[in-house]
Amino acid sequence: MEMLTARLALMDAVVPRTGLLRDAALVIGFACLTALGAQISFWVGLVPITGQTFAVLLTGALLGSRRGALSQLSYLAIGITGIPYWFALGGAPGIARLIGPTGGYLIGFVAAAFVVGWLTERGWDKRVWTAIPAMLVGCAVYDIFGLLWLLHFVSASQVLQVGLYPFIVGDAIKIFVAALALLSGWLLFRRLKG
Repeated sequence: MEMLTARLALMDAVVPRTGLLRDAALVIGFACLTALGAQISFWVGLVPITGQTFAVLLTGALLGSRRGALSQLSYLAIGITGIPYWFALGGAPGIARLIGPTGGYLIGFVAAAFVVGWLTERGWDKRVWTAIPAMLVGCAVYDIFGLLWLLHFVSASQVLQVGLYPFIVGDAIKIFVAALALLSGWLLFRRLKG
């Protein structure tokens, strides 16, 4: 069983059917999960603490690299239309969010989901000592995108104070919970498959 599922994302192992309709439903469904996570938000200056990042990490891990990235691209595409309650509450709507201080993090979600998905496709999601580092790498990816973009709004001497330090504890918790959820999913899948 381990060899069979070594290169599959969890969603592929759980629901092995293939097809464009299934993939589209997963992509849009996980874009909606990210939007739902965005509604859990607390602004700490220019950048909010949100549940989005938890959803991004889980999206990559559950869908794999391509569908995970496509899900986050869909999230951004829907969000720039200005649909209410899509991005984190309290910020600018639509495209203004992508060109504002949080835009780099949002763009980084696409890359982070791809990277986490790529690592899970190589079996990093099957054990705690690899699942947590996979999530940590994904977190680092969206933080790098976010911090580089944030430099357009704050000085280099302030960027870590504004865009990284307030989020370390929350990100650590989200990484741990996402990895735990992923590993629990695999454990349940293996038990049900017998």
